[in-house]
Formats: sequence, C-alpha cells, structure tokens
Amino acid sequence: MNKHQSITKTAPAPALHLKGRPRLRVLGTAISLLEELRLRAQDDLGIDVIFDNNDFLTTQYKAAREPETYDIYDQCFHNLDIVWHWRAIQPVDTQRIVLWDEVNDLTKTGHIGPNPRLGLGDVPAKKLFVQPNLALGDTPSRFISMLPTTHNFDSFAYRTDLAPNGVGMHSWGALFDERWAGKVALVDEPAIGIFDAALAAQAAGLMSFDDIGNMSIQEIDQLIYLLEQRKKAGFFRDFWKTAEDAARLMIAGETSVQSMWSPGIGILNSKGVPVEQAIPAEGYRAWHGGLCLSKQLSGRLLDVAYDYLNWWISGWPGAVVVRQGYYISTPQRSRQFMTQAEWDYWYEGAAATEDLPGPDGQMRIRKGSVRSGGSYWQRANCIAVWNTTMDEHNYLVRRWMQLVG
Repeated sequence: MNKHQSITKTAPAPALHLKGRPRLRVLGTAISLLEELRLRAQDDLGIDVIFDNNDFLTTQYKAAREPETYDIYDQCFHNLDIVWHWRAIQPVDTQRIVLWDEVNDLTKTGHIGPNPRLGLGDVPAKKLFVQPNLALGDTPSRFISMLPTTHNFDSFAYRTDLAPNGVGMHSWGALFDERWAGKVALVDEPAIGIFDAALAAQAAGLMSFDDIGNMSIQEIDQLIYLLEQRKKAGFFRDFWKTAEDAARLMIAGETSVQSMWSPGIGILNSKGVPVEQAIPAEGYRAWHGGLCLSKQLSGRLLDVAYDYLNWWISGWPGAVVVRQGYYISTPQRSRQFMTQAEWDYWYEGAAATEDLPGPDGQMRIRKGSVRSGGSYWQRANCIAVWNTTMDEHNYLVRRWMQLVG
C-alpha cells in the first residue's frame, strides 16, 4: 500500500459565508501556530484568525480528508503529496504574492550559495511548481503548491558537560553509541524520527540504504528491528512529541543525547543546561514549511487568504519565528524587525552580543553564545536529507507505531 491509498475523499461542505469581519481558519501544528502570530495577524489584517493546532499525523489526515474545515493549511513540503493527490488544496498564484521575487532560492532552485548539498528525500524545489498536467515539479511556472515560509536544518543535541569538546558528536552515529545507553531519546513522528534513526544506523555502519529518502519495506523492517532491539534493551529513554517535552528530558537529567529541535535548544539555554546542537559530518535533516490554500476557497475569503499569505512573508512574522530558532523565506524583510544582535546570531552565526529573547519575550539565548553550524548559508548548504513522506509512508507509520507503542 502506498502513501495515497489509505485516504478517501469526502464530499466538501458548502463554502463559509462571511458576515462582517472575515474569519480565517488555519490548520497546522505548533511549529508555526503561535499565539503571538495569530493576534498580530488579526490586528494587521482586520480579520478573525482561528488556529486548529494538532500533531503531524492528525493535521495531515484532516488536511486531506476534510478540506472544508480549514482555509489555510500550514504545514511542510513533505506533507504535500497526500493533500495534493486528493486535490484538497488549490494552486497558489504567484502573481498574487507581492514579494514572490524576494522569496529566496532554497525552494525555487534547491540551493543558496556555492557548492550546495541538495539532499535526498522530499526536496522542496522538486515539489514547488505546478506543472501543466497538475503534477508537482521543479520547472518554474506561475502557480505553486505552497508558499514557502518557515524552515530549518535539524540534527541532535548533546550535553556538553558529558561530551567535552564534542568528542564523538560530529556524526549521527552518536545516537546509536553504546556509551549513551539508557540516555537517548528520539522524536516520535514517523516522517521525521525515522530519518534521525536511519542517518544514525547508516553512520554507525549498521545499515545501508539504496535511497535513504525513499526506503523499501525491507529497509524499513530492518531499521525498525534495530530500533526494537535497542528499545527492549533499555537503550532509549523515551520518544518525545514536542520541543518542550524534549527539553524536559534533558532538564531532568534523563537524557544525554537525543533528537532536538531549535525551540528545545532555546529552552535549555534559558535554563542554563549545557547543551549543543551537533553538526553532523553527514549533513542535517532539513524541513521547509509553507502555506496552502484549501480547495473550497473562492471570492472574498480567497482574497483574505492571499492577504494572510502575503502578511506571513512581509517581515514581522519572520522575526518571530527566528526567535524560535527557525528561518523565513524572505530574511531581508524580517531583518528590519530584528535587532542587529539577533540578525548576527541567528543568520550570520556570530556570538550573541547581548541576551536574546524567544518569541514570548523571555530570554532564550545568553550573551556570548554561538549558534552551532555557522551562518544560515553554511547550514543551508549542508543537507543530508529532507523530511519526507515516502512511497511506503503508510507502512512506515504502522511499523513506527508498533515500535513506539
């Protein structure tokens, strides 16, 4: 069974009728559905914004099967295939995106800067443009599948007091290193956690893949078996779902090495936990978010939705997400809403010249800290694999749920 076959169509409900102040319903996850953004969008656009915040699998399911329940689908390129297959979303017209020319080339061409490492898996550039036959591809056209917005380059985190000078921490293989037995955690999301595990298994010499971005059933089974054996032996402390949960594991001293997202690093920094994000020699696991239009949008509400898309890349929202440790597709627009210290730390890879806040205004980055991996441009050119919905996604989800229990 491939990744499309388990989703069935449902009849769309009538389009939303607007009376007075428009209401825009946004379906997504905690990655970008921040209350600070919702309130500011309402004020700036003069609309009511309703966030429907779910985990990844629930969000993808609702997006594909219930397009009448949302107006904007705020998700990632690796979640596109299923919703596009069922025509749950409509193409985005770039002629209605005011700053389209300013969206950087990471999604348009697949790389920014010299000597890029394009990476395997669901490379956004290969899914951005709508082709004449309505397939998604990399040949430029007027219409796109998703407006590129938030993105990042992830790896794993480790306690620097337990691994001085990062010894043994420059490879994904650290996640399978026996010296951390009982103190390792992985992210509990199949289309993400499986790649952390696969990169670790490959780096440790335990497995090889014909295409790590599109594993066969046999490769999935072999990898899950490796994980099951380690779980039974007590190697893994936990599987976490949110950045807050990930941070709590390290704060409590339950983990020493684990999958980690940038907001979790920020929380740990604010608590004084000695932690660093690894710079794997094999490259990062990357992801790219964006905004899609529900197929049921038309008329006035479609205009409102385009206003929201344009607002997202206009500057201020990108300054908010950077304080989570994420990047935006129009960085120069966001720069004017950041302090010089913020820009230098987050984008240039320089040491923080002052304490820096998170999106909630609380201190997250201490003065003198340096973000691992260097500048944005260095990190963007060191990608091993992108988050991916593989051909055997449904099979993977079942096997992953058996693993995690």
